[in-house]
Parts: sequence; structure tokens; C-alpha cells
Amino acid sequence: MNLSSGGPTTCTHDLLEGISAINDGVKLLTFNDSSNIAGSGKPWLKLVDPDGITPLMISRNFKQALCSEEYDIYHCNALWLYSNHITCKIARDKHKPYIISTHGMLYPTALKIKPWKKWPMMKLWFHNDIMKATCIHATCEEERDYVRKFGYKGPIAVIPNPVVVPPNILCKQNISERKSIGFLGRLHPIKKVENLIYAMDLVRKKHSIDFTLEIIGKGSVEYERYLRSIVEKLGLNENVNFVGFLTGDIKYHKLSEMWALFVPSEQENFGMIVPEALVCGTPVYASLGTPWRELRTHNCGWWEDNSPSTIASIIEALFSKTKAELLTMGKSGRNLVLGKYEQHIVAKMMVDLYSWILNKKAKPEFVYE
Repeated sequence: MNLSSGGPTTCTHDLLEGISAINDGVKLLTFNDSSNIAGSGKPWLKLVDPDGITPLMISRNFKQALCSEEYDIYHCNALWLYSNHITCKIARDKHKPYIISTHGMLYPTALKIKPWKKWPMMKLWFHNDIMKATCIHATCEEERDYVRKFGYKGPIAVIPNPVVVPPNILCKQNISERKSIGFLGRLHPIKKVENLIYAMDLVRKKHSIDFTLEIIGKGSVEYERYLRSIVEKLGLNENVNFVGFLTGDIKYHKLSEMWALFVPSEQENFGMIVPEALVCGTPVYASLGTPWRELRTHNCGWWEDNSPSTIASIIEALFSKTKAELLTMGKSGRNLVLGKYEQHIVAKMMVDLYSWILNKKAKPEFVYE
């Protein structure tokens, strides 16, 4: 739950905050392995001393903490670590229901990353954990479909990630005179940031548009070095800024300054950066590998393929719009988030799922059997 871990940490924290406002019986168990833990000091956070060994983080402390208390339902976030597996196993041993939030980890592209590591873990633990889950939580319909293709036949709940709208973050009322576009996220080859750089080069060769690209985030050192080499080769050093990792108000300020956020990922599930930008009133381009068709249907951005030529055409379309048109797109995007993805709306969905699993409520409409 280190704050620097990005999306999964943020959405898990925000979900627990929302649920705890409805039911104070919720707890989040995690390692006390940092001074920068999301939710530090909150009554719902339960920390155990880190004693993880091996890359799987096998931990006696984590297991003992799970065994020492009784819960009505267990909810495992993500896969591939001992803490994920032991949560599922102990739930089964106690004859209690359990949910797995896969966080996009069953997407085909995700499964292809380090297959030499995931294949034995799948055979040893996780195939059984997944197949015996009471319910799988997917953040979008595309993820639901991939879970089905994986072979899971039980109920799947489609609940988006929650979006916290800071009270001081308003929908922007004007467009910056300085033309800029941006990428925000973990730097990893699956994000295809190079396509955005190549698209920028295509636009600059065709038009005399003076604009900058802000690349916000950290991740793979090798991938960042690769991106910097492309920038150097294309002579874009003066136009591309590697900003580094940002969070909090500084992040939102950067998003507000952009004319648009670009998400050219090869494949991604929900992607917290999209609604975060929309909340600021910033239009978003997202690739067809993301589940953001609503950008097109709600007139708050673009949902197209991620080829450099397509991205270049979207950059051209962006800078051809009037400021009034961009502000209208921004308001539409913010309204979409507030009406569908706001933290308390999503937290209520998760509590309704728990209640259904515990036979206290009728099956919610977002559960697919």
C-alpha cells in the first residue's frame, strides 16, 4: 500500500475509505513496510510487520494475522503474491466466502509478462484460488469477458474503481495559452508512450504547432531510457519533458494545465488516470485497448486505435478546437465521473455485493452469473 505504487494502491485506499463510511467493520490487512502507506492512521488499516521472504513475499506474520480473527467475508486484491493466495486459502479453510479483485491481471497481455514466473504460480496456487472464488470483481465489461475466457464460471461483479474528487479540484474554466498534452502513469512498455512521441513528431513535421508533451510517472528504468533515446533521435528535447512521479494537488494541477491527456496503452483495465483527468475538465484520448468507449459517447475525448498516425490526427483535432468546445468537453467529462464513478457511489455497489454474497440482499444488476 505504498503511495508510490500508483493505481491499485489508490483505488484500494479510496474504496476502503468509502466502505468504512457505510460499515465500520471493514479492515485492510497489509505490510507495515514503508513510512508512506496509503491510509496510515485510519481505523480500517491493519498493519503487520514485514517478514516476507522470496520474491513471493511468503510471510508467517501475514498468515497469523489472518488466522487470528474471524471475518464474514474475505476480499483479495490482485494476484501473484503469497498474501493473495493465503487470503483465499484461509477463507476456504474457514468455510467463508471470498472475492478476488483481479486488477487487470488476467488480461492476455498481462499474463504474457514474466510467464516463466506466473505459470508455476498459477499451477501451484492461483488457478485453484480463482476457480473456487465465490465471486470475481472486474472493473469493466472487458475485464469481465477476459475472466470468462480464462475459464472462471462463477459470478462476476462489474464495479468500477472509485474516484475521489478533492473539494479543491474544480472543473477548469479556461484553457491555458501554452499548448501541452500529457501522459501520466507507470512507465512500462505496455503503455506505448513511444507511439505518442512518434505522433508528436508527425504533427510537428506537418504543422507549425508549438506544443509540449509532459511525460509524468516513473517505472522501468530501461523503458524510460528507451523513450529518452527516441526523443533524442527525433530532436524533441525542447518539447518533451520527463516530469517524474507526481501525486496529490500537484498531479491534479498538471492535469488541469493540459489541453488533453493521452493514454496510448496496448491494453489496460480501468485506468485511474482517465477519470482523474476528466474530473479536472481535461479531455482524454484513450486507446481501444482500454475500456473507455464513454469518452466517445459522452463527447469528452477520443477512443481510437493507438497507432502514431491515429494519435497524430487526434492531436491535430485537439488543437483545431475552440477553447469553448474544449471547455464543453471538459464539463461533460466531469459530469460523467460525478454521476457514475464517484467514491461513495462505487463503495455502495461493493457493500451491496457483500450483502448479496452473505444472503442479505437481492442480486445486484451489476453481477453476472
